[in-house]
Amino acid sequence: MSNGSSLPPHRRLRGTLLVVLAAVVAAGLGGWLAWHSSGGDGGPRAGGPAPGDPAESASAGATGPGGSHAPGGKGTKDHGPRDGLKGKVVVIDPGHNPHNRDHGREIARQVDVGNGRKECDTTGTSTNDGYAEASFTLDVARRARTLLQDQGAKVVLTQDGDRPYGPCVDERAEIGNKAHADAALSLHADGSGTGNRGFHVILPARVTAGPADTAAIVGPSRQLGERLAGRFRTVTGSAVSNYIGDGTGLDKRSDLGGLNLSTVPKVFIECGNMRDPKDAAQLTDAHWRQKAARGITEGITDFLTR
Repeated sequence: MSNGSSLPPHRRLRGTLLVVLAAVVAAGLGGWLAWHSSGGDGGPRAGGPAPGDPAESASAGATGPGGSHAPGGKGTKDHGPRDGLKGKVVVIDPGHNPHNRDHGREIARQVDVGNGRKECDTTGTSTNDGYAEASFTLDVARRARTLLQDQGAKVVLTQDGDRPYGPCVDERAEIGNKAHADAALSLHADGSGTGNRGFHVILPARVTAGPADTAAIVGPSRQLGERLAGRFRTVTGSAVSNYIGDGTGLDKRSDLGGLNLSTVPKVFIECGNMRDPKDAAQLTDAHWRQKAARGITEGITDFLTR
């Protein structure tokens, strides 16, 4: 077998030169390829995204609109929960209590509402199929609480299904007063006759008697009520009451302890008539109740941010 050592000198030299030339060419080609793939002109790396473009954002982690990361992460901009209501206190009073029916004696107790005396609380009404007003108000209150908290508000419920009965109407007002609420809302659904449809908002009348003095809250409560009625109508698509308020969706009363004893802006909302089949179909629908909560939230937000 030949190992090349017997070749003439000129052929051995030519072979050596060919080997050297091949090595030089291979080294040069490898260097050029490395330079090109690394972006030797100062531009972005070949095959990779330019800084800040959508592909780079996607490779860095899932992002949402505006360049922020999906929930759980933190992007270049703070797109967390809106904080338009940060520092605001909202009290929501879910009318009645699902357990009131088991405490007839306690809720029948008379309490002072300023210009008279009334029952501590009542059982509320229900649909013809038995869906209780107390269940409706608690459900919508919880939904509204979530929406308001998402905007940074501190939300206090007067009851969260966690009490054996009540609280009484005077205590409901006091809870809002002690919380120094920027806005307070009592949630209800009416129990009128068939054919009476729509929602209405109840405003406090001027009452100055005994422990009641609404002079300071009549004006801002009306503003709250007007904002609430407007937003509730837009979001839910419900019409204003055809039997209370003369087409305005607003009613003023002086016989409700929850309003008479309040020292913070407060209104009631009757979201519909549980005894009318068409209104009842809405009130018993979870999708509609979510819209009701959103309408309430938008009304309160409108009031607190203007």
